[in-house]
Amino acid sequence: MANNKKQQTTDTVESIDNALSRTEQFIEQNQKSLTVIVAAILAIVAIYFGYKNFYLQPKEDEASAQIFQAQYYFEQDSFRLALYGNENDFGFEYIADNYGMTKAGNLANYYAGICLRELGEYEKAIEYLEKFDADDQMVTPVAYGAIGDCYVELNDLEKAVNFYVKAAEYEENDFTTPIFYKKAGMVYEELKQFDEALELYKSIKTNYSKSAEARDIDRDIARVETLLSKE
Repeated sequence: MANNKKQQTTDTVESIDNALSRTEQFIEQNQKSLTVIVAAILAIVAIYFGYKNFYLQPKEDEASAQIFQAQYYFEQDSFRLALYGNENDFGFEYIADNYGMTKAGNLANYYAGICLRELGEYEKAIEYLEKFDADDQMVTPVAYGAIGDCYVELNDLEKAVNFYVKAAEYEENDFTTPIFYKKAGMVYEELKQFDEALELYKSIKTNYSKSAEARDIDRDIARVETLLSKE
């Protein structure tokens, strides 16, 4: 029994030694390639940290400083000034176009899109709103809904209703979901898709009964049911 254990131990040690020998041989045979690979990895890491700390962060600081005044104009409903700026301050359009890789520049895409929607430049508004990339349960649905608004103005109702539903269902809550379900329902009515409209109105009544949209939803339900009965 003891001899068997000793033999097993000896075999294990030999296996490890053989594995180590093969590893050493592989390293010796491929030393140049491995050196190049390691150097490439280190170069990539160095470039990443250099880009982040010496290029991106200064850009982020610049964009954050620039966006403050544009946001002030936006809050005053001075959409043209907020969008294009003046001789002293950059507007959202400039910030979005020149600092798009930063968080502030990304946010400027959203603001620029909203300003353009308010100014009636719907196609351009969609371009900026689609560039906006966020993961926020309030802002992202509003951006999708704004795209829906633009498509309504452009009379592309199919795309409009798709974005309204996308906005409603992005992060279901008692505020944005009923707002965009109601808008989607109204567009479905325009498209004569009354079943879809009725489904959304009933969802508002059942699932979002405390929302502002639910206050007169019975009227909308009754209207659509009447239209369905006439088909």
